[in-house]
Amino acid sequence: MDQPPYAVPDSVPDSAVGARPHDPYAVALGNASLLGVGYLLLGRRGTAAVTFLVTVVLLSLLGSSQRSGRFELVVLLWWAAMTAHGWYLAHGWATRRRMPVRAQRLIALAVALPVLLAAGLLRLDASRIEHRVTDARLSGDCAKALDAQGDVWSGPRLADAPLTAHGDRTVRACRRLAAAEHQLTTGLSGDTHALATGFDELAAVLKDLPGHQKMVDTALDGFLRGLPTKVPCDTAAVTDWLRGRRPSRNGLDRSAAVVPRTAPAALVGCGDDLMSAKEWARARTRYQQQLDQYPDAGRALAAKARGGVRQATLALELATVRDRLGTSTDTEPAYCSKPAKYSAAAPYRKGTNRALFYGDDEYTGRLPASWQATDVTKAVLIVCVGTKDYGTTVATCPYENKLMPQFPQDVKFRRIAIPVKVYELRTGRLVTDTKIQIDGGSCPRRLEYTTYTSIDIGPPSEVYVTPATSDIRAAFTSLINR
Repeated sequence: MDQPPYAVPDSVPDSAVGARPHDPYAVALGNASLLGVGYLLLGRRGTAAVTFLVTVVLLSLLGSSQRSGRFELVVLLWWAAMTAHGWYLAHGWATRRRMPVRAQRLIALAVALPVLLAAGLLRLDASRIEHRVTDARLSGDCAKALDAQGDVWSGPRLADAPLTAHGDRTVRACRRLAAAEHQLTTGLSGDTHALATGFDELAAVLKDLPGHQKMVDTALDGFLRGLPTKVPCDTAAVTDWLRGRRPSRNGLDRSAAVVPRTAPAALVGCGDDLMSAKEWARARTRYQQQLDQYPDAGRALAAKARGGVRQATLALELATVRDRLGTSTDTEPAYCSKPAKYSAAAPYRKGTNRALFYGDDEYTGRLPASWQATDVTKAVLIVCVGTKDYGTTVATCPYENKLMPQFPQDVKFRRIAIPVKVYELRTGRLVTDTKIQIDGGSCPRRLEYTTYTSIDIGPPSEVYVTPATSDIRAAFTSLINR
């Protein structure tokens, strides 16, 4: 059977039928798909497989690298190299054409066009997402930025890695800002270490991730809106830290403006809370700090601070006096050797000055109640009473000596001498340091005494007079009544 006139027998050599290279446009377009289709059209399956694997590796690196801009350039160069190489090979690769040129071009176009179209659409999607992220960044809204960047998947990331990388930077900035906000919120409780950490992180975002100033401002604004806190002492701790913070010469320095608006009232409020907790020294420090650092905060606040200083000072003085007086009245307390003032006490003046008596109470317990204060806050004087001793002799009387009746025993009756120190409580000043002598009855008909042996060796050579209440009062009256 005869073959058609257009058929070429398999046995005819290529040179006899005018062998030509493959279509360069089809091969170049097939390689432009990055899938190695052009090499397949040339019948170079090995080359196609290798280039496909290289493409996969490059795209993986492009999608995961922090330096996506550089890898995108590498991928672009790889794409250009594959396209050019396919064009070059198609001109020099001669073989019998079993597939028409039109068919080759249609196959290449069918593969490359969807790839290129998909890449364009994905780049458009990446651009749309980036616009949303940019708008959120410029408005300082991290929530919207994270929501927008959450729409990025591997397609847009591969199609336009540098553009999506911008959104990734914003995501990193927002995550760091969230950590900073957490630290600043903790810092509002007075934790200055957390404050320092939070501000350091805000400064690091400004330095490491430029373009996120508005988002940093939003985070800082959230912190500043938390001032003053419900706890004045926490607010005072925060404003102290802000006042002492070194300027960083960036947007964070505006935090200093909140200090003069917030600190004065916080310091006074903190002083009030510390007074309620009986922490007098710390309370006075806070009140005084308000007066020293913010003298122009207002008359009312200044008056309250001055009153707080006085109250805290009096409370401290009173606590010191009570501590040195102790709880026992029958022994001489530390106050007697180390006096302290209580400025709220009444001054030592003419008339009866109520006193608190400490030390030997054998005689002070018989003083009039009108002379004795019931509490240190009602006292004018602190009277320290020492141990009694013999004073001057009032009389000498003979008494029978049972051991030797023929020799009467002379007994001296002596006044009761008591060393006394008197302090003005208001100033802690020693106003009297003397030895009073209590008079009393002497030479009774019958003298009672105590012997410490089985043999009565007679009365002692000297004894104290026997004072009446009036005698005791007379001895102390010069100390109390002025």
